[in-house]
Amino acid sequence: MLFPTLNFGLFFVLVFAVSWALAGRPQMRTGFLSLASYVFYGWWDWRFVFLLAGSTVFNYLAGRLIAGEDDRQRRKIIVGLAVAVNLGLLGFFKYAGFFAQAINDASGALGGGPPVGFLAMALPIGISFYTFHGISYLVDLHRGTLKVPARFLNLLLYISFFPQLVAGPIVRASHFLPQIAETPDPNDIRATRAFLLILGGLFKKMVVANYLATDLVDPVFFDPSQFGAADLLFATYGYALQIYCDFSAYTDIAIGIAALLGYRFPQNFNQPYRSSGLREFWQRWHISLSTWLRDYLYIPLGGNRGGWKRYRNLMITMLLGGLWHGAAWHFVIWGGLHGTALVVEHLAARRSAPTTGLPRALAIIATFHFVCLTWIFFRSTDLTAAFDFIGGFARWDVAAQQIKPLTLLLIAGALASQFLPADRLARIEAWWVRFPMAAQGAAVGFAIVLLAACSPDGVPPFIYFQF
Repeated sequence: MLFPTLNFGLFFVLVFAVSWALAGRPQMRTGFLSLASYVFYGWWDWRFVFLLAGSTVFNYLAGRLIAGEDDRQRRKIIVGLAVAVNLGLLGFFKYAGFFAQAINDASGALGGGPPVGFLAMALPIGISFYTFHGISYLVDLHRGTLKVPARFLNLLLYISFFPQLVAGPIVRASHFLPQIAETPDPNDIRATRAFLLILGGLFKKMVVANYLATDLVDPVFFDPSQFGAADLLFATYGYALQIYCDFSAYTDIAIGIAALLGYRFPQNFNQPYRSSGLREFWQRWHISLSTWLRDYLYIPLGGNRGGWKRYRNLMITMLLGGLWHGAAWHFVIWGGLHGTALVVEHLAARRSAPTTGLPRALAIIATFHFVCLTWIFFRSTDLTAAFDFIGGFARWDVAAQQIKPLTLLLIAGALASQFLPADRLARIEAWWVRFPMAAQGAAVGFAIVLLAACSPDGVPPFIYFQF
Protein backbone atom coordinates (compact mmCIF):
# COMPACT_ATOMS: atom_id res chain seq x y z
CA MET A 1 0.00 0.00 0.00
CA LEU A 2 1.76 3.14 -1.25
CA PHE A 3 1.16 6.57 0.28
CA PRO A 4 0.18 8.37 -2.98
CA THR A 5 -2.67 5.98 -3.85
CA LEU A 6 -6.44 5.92 -3.43
CA ASN A 7 -6.21 2.72 -1.37
CA PHE A 8 -4.00 4.39 1.19
CA GLY A 9 -6.17 7.52 1.21
CA LEU A 10 -9.26 5.49 2.11
CA PHE A 11 -7.26 3.46 4.64
CA PHE A 12 -5.95 6.58 6.37
CA VAL A 13 -9.34 8.30 6.52
CA LEU A 14 -10.73 5.25 8.35
CA VAL A 15 -7.72 4.99 10.67
CA PHE A 16 -7.80 8.71 11.45
CA ALA A 17 -11.52 8.69 12.32
CA VAL A 18 -11.45 5.55 14.49
CA SER A 19 -8.19 6.38 16.28
CA TRP A 20 -9.47 9.79 17.40
CA ALA A 21 -12.82 8.28 18.37
CA LEU A 22 -10.79 6.06 20.73
CA ALA A 23 -8.66 8.92 22.07
CA GLY A 24 -10.16 8.57 25.56
CA ARG A 25 -9.43 4.83 25.68
CA PRO A 26 -5.65 4.63 25.16
CA GLN A 27 -5.23 0.85 25.25
CA MET A 28 -8.02 0.31 22.73
CA ARG A 29 -6.52 3.05 20.58
CA THR A 30 -3.08 1.44 20.73
CA GLY A 31 -4.56 -1.93 19.86
CA PHE A 32 -6.50 -0.49 16.93
CA LEU A 33 -3.47 1.36 15.52
CA SER A 34 -1.40 -1.83 15.87
CA LEU A 35 -4.05 -3.81 14.00
CA ALA A 36 -4.21 -1.14 11.30
CA SER A 37 -0.42 -1.23 11.01
CA TYR A 38 -0.48 -4.99 10.50
CA VAL A 39 -3.14 -4.61 7.81
CA PHE A 40 -0.94 -1.99 6.13
CA TYR A 41 2.10 -4.29 6.29
CA GLY A 42 0.16 -7.38 5.24
CA TRP A 43 -1.06 -5.53 2.15
CA TRP A 44 2.41 -6.10 0.64
CA ASP A 45 2.75 -9.77 1.56
CA TRP A 46 0.72 -11.29 4.41
CA ARG A 47 3.33 -14.02 5.05
CA PHE A 48 5.84 -11.52 6.43
CA VAL A 49 3.36 -10.40 9.09
CA PHE A 50 4.43 -13.43 11.12
CA LEU A 51 8.06 -12.37 10.92
CA LEU A 52 7.16 -8.88 12.18
CA ALA A 53 5.09 -10.36 15.01
CA GLY A 54 7.83 -12.82 15.94
CA SER A 55 10.39 -10.02 16.10
CA THR A 56 8.11 -8.06 18.42
CA VAL A 57 7.47 -11.00 20.75
CA PHE A 58 11.17 -11.80 20.95
CA ASN A 59 12.14 -8.20 21.77
CA TYR A 60 9.37 -7.95 24.35
CA LEU A 61 10.58 -11.07 26.17
CA ALA A 62 14.22 -9.99 25.90
CA GLY A 63 13.26 -6.59 27.32
CA ARG A 64 11.60 -8.24 30.32
CA LEU A 65 14.75 -10.27 30.94
CA ILE A 66 16.92 -7.16 30.76
CA ALA A 67 14.69 -5.19 33.12
CA GLY A 68 14.52 -8.07 35.61
CA GLU A 69 18.30 -8.62 35.79
CA ASP A 70 20.11 -6.62 38.50
CA ASP A 71 23.62 -7.85 37.73
CA ARG A 72 25.12 -5.44 35.18
CA GLN A 73 27.40 -8.03 33.58
CA ARG A 74 24.56 -10.48 33.03
CA ARG A 75 22.37 -7.67 31.66
CA LYS A 76 25.12 -6.87 29.20
CA ILE A 77 25.29 -10.49 28.08
CA ILE A 78 21.51 -10.65 27.62
CA VAL A 79 21.53 -7.43 25.57
CA GLY A 80 24.41 -8.69 23.45
CA LEU A 81 22.69 -11.98 22.71
CA ALA A 82 19.34 -10.31 21.95
CA VAL A 83 20.96 -7.80 19.59
CA ALA A 84 22.84 -10.66 17.93
CA VAL A 85 19.55 -12.51 17.34
CA ASN A 86 18.01 -9.38 15.79
CA LEU A 87 21.01 -8.85 13.54
CA GLY A 88 21.14 -12.56 12.73
CA LEU A 89 17.55 -12.48 11.48
CA LEU A 90 18.30 -9.39 9.40
CA GLY A 91 21.54 -10.91 8.12
CA PHE A 92 19.88 -14.17 7.11
CA PHE A 93 17.37 -12.46 4.85
CA LYS A 94 19.64 -9.71 3.51
CA TYR A 95 23.11 -11.25 3.32
CA ALA A 96 22.99 -15.07 3.19
CA GLY A 97 23.10 -15.08 -0.59
CA PHE A 98 25.78 -12.38 -0.74
CA PHE A 99 28.19 -14.19 1.57
CA ALA A 100 27.51 -17.59 0.01
CA GLN A 101 28.30 -16.13 -3.42
CA ALA A 102 31.47 -14.49 -2.08
CA ILE A 103 32.60 -17.84 -0.62
CA ASN A 104 31.87 -19.60 -3.91
CA ASP A 105 33.78 -16.98 -5.91
CA ALA A 106 36.79 -17.23 -3.60
CA SER A 107 36.64 -21.03 -3.59
CA GLY A 108 36.43 -21.14 -7.37
CA ALA A 109 39.41 -18.81 -7.73
CA LEU A 110 41.47 -21.07 -5.44
CA GLY A 111 40.32 -24.27 -7.09
CA GLY A 112 38.23 -25.27 -4.08
CA GLY A 113 35.47 -27.81 -3.63
CA PRO A 114 31.78 -27.74 -4.56
CA PRO A 115 29.91 -24.45 -4.22
CA VAL A 116 28.00 -23.51 -1.09
CA GLY A 117 24.27 -23.77 -1.68
CA PHE A 118 21.83 -21.04 -0.70
CA LEU A 119 18.19 -20.22 -1.18
CA ALA A 120 17.06 -17.19 -3.14
CA MET A 121 14.36 -15.51 -1.08
CA ALA A 122 12.36 -12.31 -1.16
CA LEU A 123 13.56 -9.62 1.23
CA PRO A 124 10.79 -8.80 3.72
CA ILE A 125 9.91 -5.16 3.20
CA GLY A 126 10.96 -2.89 6.05
CA ILE A 127 12.93 -5.59 7.90
CA SER A 128 15.92 -3.27 8.38
CA PHE A 129 13.78 -0.56 9.92
CA TYR A 130 11.80 -2.68 12.37
CA THR A 131 14.97 -4.58 13.33
CA PHE A 132 16.64 -1.27 14.18
CA HIS A 133 13.58 -0.31 16.22
CA GLY A 134 13.83 -3.54 18.19
CA ILE A 135 17.53 -2.97 18.87
CA SER A 136 16.83 0.61 19.93
CA TYR A 137 14.29 -0.65 22.48
CA LEU A 138 16.66 -3.20 24.01
CA VAL A 139 19.67 -0.88 24.16
CA ASP A 140 17.68 2.07 25.51
CA LEU A 141 16.30 -0.21 28.21
CA HIS A 142 19.78 -1.45 29.09
CA ARG A 143 21.26 2.06 29.19
CA GLY A 144 18.44 3.38 31.34
CA THR A 145 17.16 5.80 28.70
CA LEU A 146 13.94 3.83 29.11
CA LYS A 147 13.22 3.37 32.81
CA VAL A 148 10.74 0.49 32.58
CA PRO A 149 9.98 -2.16 29.95
CA ALA A 150 7.14 -1.39 27.58
CA ARG A 151 3.73 -2.99 27.78
CA PHE A 152 3.29 -5.53 25.03
CA LEU A 153 0.65 -3.50 23.17
CA ASN A 154 2.81 -0.39 23.30
CA LEU A 155 5.84 -2.23 21.96
CA LEU A 156 3.65 -3.80 19.28
CA LEU A 157 2.67 -0.34 18.06
CA TYR A 158 6.18 1.10 18.37
CA ILE A 159 7.73 -1.57 16.15
CA SER A 160 4.87 -1.79 13.64
CA PHE A 161 3.50 1.79 13.46
CA PHE A 162 2.60 2.07 9.78
CA PRO A 163 3.84 5.58 8.82
CA GLN A 164 7.48 4.66 9.45
CA LEU A 165 7.34 0.87 9.23
CA VAL A 166 8.75 0.26 5.76
CA ALA A 167 11.13 3.19 5.12
CA GLY A 168 11.64 5.23 8.29
CA PRO A 169 12.45 7.55 9.81
CA ILE A 170 14.07 5.40 12.51
CA VAL A 171 12.34 6.56 15.70
CA ARG A 172 14.05 5.83 19.03
CA ALA A 173 12.14 3.76 21.58
CA SER A 174 12.89 6.40 24.23
CA HIS A 175 11.28 9.02 21.96
CA PHE A 176 8.14 7.16 20.86
CA LEU A 177 7.09 4.86 23.70
CA PRO A 178 6.40 7.73 26.17
CA GLN A 179 4.10 9.28 23.55
CA ILE A 180 2.01 6.10 23.40
CA ALA A 181 1.53 6.28 27.15
CA GLU A 182 0.16 9.84 26.92
CA THR A 183 -3.51 10.61 26.26
CA PRO A 184 -3.58 12.27 22.83
CA ASP A 185 -5.06 15.77 22.65
CA PRO A 186 -6.54 16.84 19.29
CA ASN A 187 -5.88 20.46 20.24
CA ASP A 188 -2.14 19.74 20.15
CA ILE A 189 -2.17 18.64 16.52
CA ARG A 190 -0.36 21.04 14.20
CA ALA A 191 -2.60 20.06 11.30
CA THR A 192 -1.43 22.89 9.05
CA ARG A 193 2.20 21.82 9.38
CA ALA A 194 1.21 18.19 8.78
CA PHE A 195 -0.70 19.15 5.61
CA LEU A 196 2.29 21.12 4.32
CA LEU A 197 4.67 18.22 4.95
CA ILE A 198 2.34 15.77 3.21
CA LEU A 199 1.76 18.04 0.21
CA GLY A 200 5.46 18.82 -0.11
CA GLY A 201 6.26 15.11 0.08
CA LEU A 202 3.67 14.25 -2.56
CA PHE A 203 5.06 16.91 -4.90
CA LYS A 204 8.64 15.69 -4.44
CA LYS A 205 7.66 12.07 -5.06
CA MET A 206 4.90 12.28 -7.67
CA VAL A 207 6.37 15.06 -9.78
CA VAL A 208 10.08 15.68 -9.21
CA ALA A 209 11.37 12.18 -8.39
CA ASN A 210 9.08 10.38 -10.84
CA TYR A 211 9.85 12.61 -13.83
CA LEU A 212 13.59 12.55 -13.14
CA ALA A 213 13.46 8.76 -12.94
CA THR A 214 11.37 8.07 -16.04
CA ASP A 215 12.76 10.77 -18.35
CA LEU A 216 16.44 10.75 -17.42
CA VAL A 217 17.86 8.52 -14.70
CA ASP A 218 16.37 5.11 -15.49
CA PRO A 219 17.09 5.15 -19.27
CA VAL A 220 20.70 6.29 -18.82
CA PHE A 221 21.57 3.95 -15.95
CA PHE A 222 19.89 1.03 -17.73
CA ASP A 223 22.49 1.12 -20.52
CA PRO A 224 25.09 3.88 -20.05
CA SER A 225 27.09 2.65 -23.06
CA GLN A 226 24.41 4.18 -25.32
CA PHE A 227 24.93 7.70 -23.99
CA GLY A 228 27.59 10.36 -24.01
CA ALA A 229 29.19 12.30 -21.17
CA ALA A 230 26.53 15.03 -21.07
CA ASP A 231 23.69 12.56 -20.54
CA LEU A 232 25.75 10.64 -17.98
CA LEU A 233 26.61 13.81 -16.07
CA PHE A 234 23.03 15.05 -15.90
CA ALA A 235 21.75 11.57 -15.08
CA THR A 236 24.17 11.60 -12.12
CA TYR A 237 22.82 14.97 -10.99
CA GLY A 238 19.32 13.71 -11.67
CA TYR A 239 19.77 10.65 -9.49
CA ALA A 240 21.22 12.73 -6.64
CA LEU A 241 18.06 14.84 -6.70
CA GLN A 242 15.75 11.88 -7.39
CA ILE A 243 16.89 9.86 -4.38
CA TYR A 244 16.74 12.94 -2.17
CA CYS A 245 13.24 13.88 -3.31
CA ASP A 246 12.01 10.28 -3.21
CA PHE A 247 13.34 9.43 0.25
CA SER A 248 12.72 12.78 1.92
CA ALA A 249 9.22 12.70 0.44
CA TYR A 250 8.46 9.42 2.19
CA THR A 251 9.72 10.62 5.55
CA ASP A 252 7.97 14.00 5.23
CA ILE A 253 4.68 12.23 4.51
CA ALA A 254 5.34 9.81 7.39
CA ILE A 255 6.02 12.70 9.78
CA GLY A 256 2.86 14.48 8.63
CA ILE A 257 0.67 11.38 8.95
CA ALA A 258 2.04 10.61 12.41
CA ALA A 259 1.36 14.22 13.45
CA LEU A 260 -2.27 13.95 12.34
CA LEU A 261 -2.59 10.87 14.56
CA GLY A 262 -1.05 12.73 17.50
CA TYR A 263 2.57 11.53 17.42
CA ARG A 264 5.84 13.40 16.91
CA PHE A 265 8.59 12.04 14.65
CA PRO A 266 12.09 13.55 14.36
CA GLN A 267 13.23 15.44 11.29
CA ASN A 268 15.05 13.18 8.82
CA PHE A 269 16.45 15.55 6.16
CA ASN A 270 17.76 19.10 6.41
CA GLN A 271 18.85 20.40 2.99
CA PRO A 272 21.81 17.98 2.70
CA TYR A 273 23.17 19.31 -0.58
CA ARG A 274 24.10 22.62 0.99
CA SER A 275 26.73 20.83 3.09
CA SER A 276 30.31 22.05 2.93
CA GLY A 277 31.80 18.72 4.02
CA LEU A 278 30.98 15.06 4.52
CA ARG A 279 30.53 15.40 8.27
CA GLU A 280 27.92 18.10 7.69
CA PHE A 281 26.32 16.04 4.93
CA TRP A 282 25.74 13.12 7.31
CA GLN A 283 24.29 15.51 9.87
CA ARG A 284 21.71 16.53 7.26
CA TRP A 285 21.07 13.31 5.25
CA HIS A 286 18.90 10.50 6.69
CA ILE A 287 19.47 11.99 10.13
CA SER A 288 17.71 9.19 11.99
CA LEU A 289 20.04 6.55 10.46
CA SER A 290 23.16 8.69 10.90
CA THR A 291 22.46 9.29 14.58
CA TRP A 292 21.42 5.65 15.07
CA LEU A 293 24.73 4.43 13.64
CA ARG A 294 26.58 6.99 15.75
CA ASP A 295 24.89 6.09 19.05
CA TYR A 296 24.48 2.33 18.62
CA LEU A 297 27.60 1.46 16.60
CA TYR A 298 30.25 4.21 16.39
CA ILE A 299 30.21 5.19 20.07
CA PRO A 300 30.14 1.57 21.36
CA LEU A 301 33.16 0.88 19.12
CA GLY A 302 34.99 3.67 20.96
CA GLY A 303 33.84 6.76 19.07
CA ASN A 304 36.41 9.54 19.01
CA ARG A 305 38.52 8.00 21.76
CA GLY A 306 41.73 6.10 21.19
CA GLY A 307 43.72 8.16 18.64
CA TRP A 308 43.89 6.25 15.34
CA LYS A 309 41.05 3.99 16.47
CA ARG A 310 38.58 6.80 15.79
CA TYR A 311 39.42 6.45 12.08
CA ARG A 312 39.02 2.69 12.27
CA ASN A 313 35.63 3.22 13.94
CA LEU A 314 34.60 5.66 11.20
CA MET A 315 35.52 3.17 8.47
CA ILE A 316 33.74 0.28 10.18
CA THR A 317 30.61 2.39 10.69
CA MET A 318 30.47 3.58 7.08
CA LEU A 319 31.30 0.16 5.61
CA LEU A 320 28.51 -1.41 7.66
CA GLY A 321 26.26 1.49 6.70
CA GLY A 322 26.96 0.70 3.06
CA LEU A 323 26.35 -3.01 3.60
CA TRP A 324 23.09 -2.18 5.40
CA HIS A 325 21.83 -0.60 2.19
CA GLY A 326 22.39 -3.77 0.21
CA ALA A 327 24.23 -7.07 0.03
CA ALA A 328 26.49 -6.16 -2.88
CA TRP A 329 30.01 -4.90 -3.41
CA HIS A 330 28.90 -1.63 -4.98
CA PHE A 331 27.18 -0.70 -1.71
CA VAL A 332 30.35 -1.63 0.20
CA ILE A 333 32.37 0.63 -2.13
CA TRP A 334 29.83 3.43 -1.61
CA GLY A 335 30.22 3.13 2.17
CA GLY A 336 33.99 2.79 1.89
CA LEU A 337 34.28 5.97 -0.19
CA HIS A 338 32.28 7.93 2.37
CA GLY A 339 34.31 6.41 5.21
CA THR A 340 37.61 7.29 3.52
CA ALA A 341 36.46 10.85 2.83
CA LEU A 342 35.35 11.27 6.46
CA VAL A 343 38.74 10.04 7.70
CA VAL A 344 40.54 12.48 5.37
CA GLU A 345 38.25 15.28 6.52
CA HIS A 346 38.92 14.53 10.20
CA LEU A 347 42.68 14.41 9.58
CA ALA A 348 42.61 17.67 7.65
CA ALA A 349 40.57 19.38 10.39
CA ARG A 350 43.17 18.36 13.00
CA ARG A 351 46.25 19.31 10.98
CA SER A 352 45.15 22.47 9.17
CA ALA A 353 44.38 25.94 10.41
CA PRO A 354 40.75 26.98 9.80
CA THR A 355 41.79 29.69 7.33
CA THR A 356 43.41 27.18 4.95
CA GLY A 357 40.15 25.47 4.01
CA LEU A 358 38.18 26.07 0.83
CA PRO A 359 35.73 28.98 0.74
CA ARG A 360 32.30 27.68 1.75
CA ALA A 361 30.84 28.02 -1.77
CA LEU A 362 33.64 25.93 -3.28
CA ALA A 363 33.44 23.43 -0.41
CA ILE A 364 29.70 22.97 -1.07
CA ILE A 365 30.36 22.37 -4.78
CA ALA A 366 33.18 19.89 -4.03
CA THR A 367 31.09 18.01 -1.46
CA PHE A 368 28.09 17.82 -3.78
CA HIS A 369 30.16 16.39 -6.62
CA PHE A 370 31.84 13.85 -4.37
CA VAL A 371 28.44 12.70 -3.13
CA CYS A 372 27.22 12.53 -6.75
CA LEU A 373 30.21 10.36 -7.69
CA THR A 374 29.42 7.93 -4.89
CA TRP A 375 25.75 7.84 -5.92
CA ILE A 376 26.88 6.21 -9.19
CA PHE A 377 28.00 3.15 -7.22
CA PHE A 378 24.82 3.26 -5.14
CA ARG A 379 22.50 3.36 -8.18
CA SER A 380 24.36 0.94 -10.45
CA THR A 381 23.39 -2.72 -10.50
CA ASP A 382 26.96 -3.89 -9.79
CA LEU A 383 30.58 -2.73 -9.78
CA THR A 384 31.07 -3.43 -13.49
CA ALA A 385 28.10 -1.24 -14.38
CA ALA A 386 29.39 1.52 -12.09
CA PHE A 387 32.84 1.57 -13.68
CA ASP A 388 31.32 1.43 -17.18
CA PHE A 389 29.18 4.42 -16.26
CA ILE A 390 32.18 6.38 -14.98
CA GLY A 391 34.21 5.41 -18.07
CA GLY A 392 31.52 6.98 -20.23
CA PHE A 393 32.46 10.45 -19.00
CA ALA A 394 35.19 10.37 -21.67
CA ARG A 395 32.57 10.38 -24.45
CA TRP A 396 32.09 14.13 -24.84
CA ASP A 397 31.76 13.75 -28.61
CA VAL A 398 28.40 11.95 -28.30
CA ALA A 399 25.36 14.24 -28.56
CA ALA A 400 22.94 14.46 -25.64
CA GLN A 401 19.75 12.41 -26.01
CA GLN A 402 17.90 12.48 -22.69
CA ILE A 403 18.42 16.06 -21.51
CA LYS A 404 15.08 17.85 -21.79
CA PRO A 405 13.89 21.27 -20.62
CA LEU A 406 11.62 19.72 -17.97
CA THR A 407 14.38 17.61 -16.43
CA LEU A 408 16.77 20.58 -16.41
CA LEU A 409 14.08 22.67 -14.70
CA LEU A 410 13.45 19.98 -12.09
CA ILE A 411 17.17 19.55 -11.36
CA ALA A 412 17.67 23.32 -11.06
CA GLY A 413 14.59 23.73 -8.87
CA ALA A 414 15.47 20.85 -6.57
CA LEU A 415 19.01 22.17 -6.16
CA ALA A 416 17.75 25.69 -5.49
CA SER A 417 15.43 24.35 -2.77
CA GLN A 418 18.51 23.30 -0.81
CA PHE A 419 19.35 26.96 -0.23
CA LEU A 420 15.94 28.26 0.82
CA PRO A 421 15.68 29.76 4.33
CA ALA A 422 15.77 27.15 7.07
CA ASP A 423 12.51 28.46 8.55
CA ARG A 424 10.61 28.37 5.25
CA LEU A 425 8.09 25.79 6.49
CA ALA A 426 7.35 27.78 9.64
CA ARG A 427 6.79 30.93 7.56
CA ILE A 428 4.33 29.20 5.24
CA GLU A 429 2.61 27.59 8.23
CA ALA A 430 2.22 30.97 9.95
CA TRP A 431 0.56 32.37 6.81
CA TRP A 432 -1.66 29.35 6.04
CA VAL A 433 -2.87 28.78 9.60
CA ARG A 434 -4.92 31.99 9.39
CA PHE A 435 -7.38 30.28 7.04
CA PRO A 436 -10.26 28.15 8.40
CA MET A 437 -9.58 24.43 8.65
CA ALA A 438 -12.31 23.71 6.10
CA ALA A 439 -10.56 25.97 3.58
CA GLN A 440 -7.24 24.29 4.34
CA GLY A 441 -8.79 20.86 3.80
CA ALA A 442 -10.33 21.96 0.49
CA ALA A 443 -6.97 23.37 -0.64
CA VAL A 444 -5.24 20.12 0.27
CA GLY A 445 -7.81 18.09 -1.68
CA PHE A 446 -7.46 20.35 -4.74
CA ALA A 447 -3.65 20.19 -4.55
CA ILE A 448 -3.69 16.37 -4.41
CA VAL A 449 -5.94 16.20 -7.49
CA LEU A 450 -3.65 18.67 -9.29
CA LEU A 451 -0.54 16.66 -8.38
CA ALA A 452 -2.16 13.46 -9.65
CA ALA A 453 -2.95 15.19 -12.94
CA CYS A 454 0.60 16.55 -13.33
CA SER A 455 2.49 13.38 -12.40
CA PRO A 456 3.48 10.51 -14.74
CA ASP A 457 1.15 7.53 -14.97
CA GLY A 458 1.56 4.99 -12.20
CA VAL A 459 3.16 5.27 -8.77
CA PRO A 460 6.50 3.43 -8.50
CA PRO A 461 7.55 2.23 -5.05
CA PHE A 462 9.75 4.47 -2.95
CA ILE A 463 13.47 3.75 -3.44
CA TYR A 464 14.11 2.90 0.22
CA PHE A 465 11.51 0.13 0.26
CA GLN A 466 14.27 -2.19 -1.00
CA PHE A 467 16.47 -1.54 2.05
